[in-house]
Amino acid sequence: MYRSAESFVRLVRIPLVVVALGLLVSGCGVNNIPTYEESAKAKWSDVQNQYQRRADLIPNLVETVKGYATQEREVLTQVTEARAKASQVKVDASTITDPAKFKEFQDAQNALTGALGRLLVTVERYPDLKSNQNFLALQSQLEGTENRIAVARRDYIEAVRQYNTELRTFPGVIWASTVYRSAKPMETFTVAEDLKRPPTVKF
Repeated sequence: MYRSAESFVRLVRIPLVVVALGLLVSGCGVNNIPTYEESAKAKWSDVQNQYQRRADLIPNLVETVKGYATQEREVLTQVTEARAKASQVKVDASTITDPAKFKEFQDAQNALTGALGRLLVTVERYPDLKSNQNFLALQSQLEGTENRIAVARRDYIEAVRQYNTELRTFPGVIWASTVYRSAKPMETFTVAEDLKRPPTVKF
């Protein structure tokens, strides 16, 4: 009887030890790295979606301006070419851990932002265009998209900061060097302050 009770206690103790170790490990932040990584990837997808939304608006915007300002061919060409270059940059989840690919993406988007800013400034010279309902709707959508880009980029930067910090600080650095050896620091935006602000047009 004594031995059977002792055996029972041993059988019960093993699962309890396993559960206790599991709780201890989960409480030590072993899940933080993959959790933060997935969060950053989700934020990156949102950044891509907002940039794509902007790219989709540009052809209609260019066509509308072209109808009123055909002599602004150089600016219209710059916007079209910048959009084409930005669209040719292939991005995926690996882009955020590849400094060269990330810089290529960022540079292409910055060039497009600059070209759009120059296009919207030229609108000042065309009162009829400024009052065109189609242009006003497109301009409003573009400004809204630029704001959404700024928010998505800010959220991505914060998610990457949290993830990268976890890789470099205790206890995350231990898990990164043992369990998650393939985890790499992610890239973040280093956009000039003037390019962070959406282009504005004063009517």
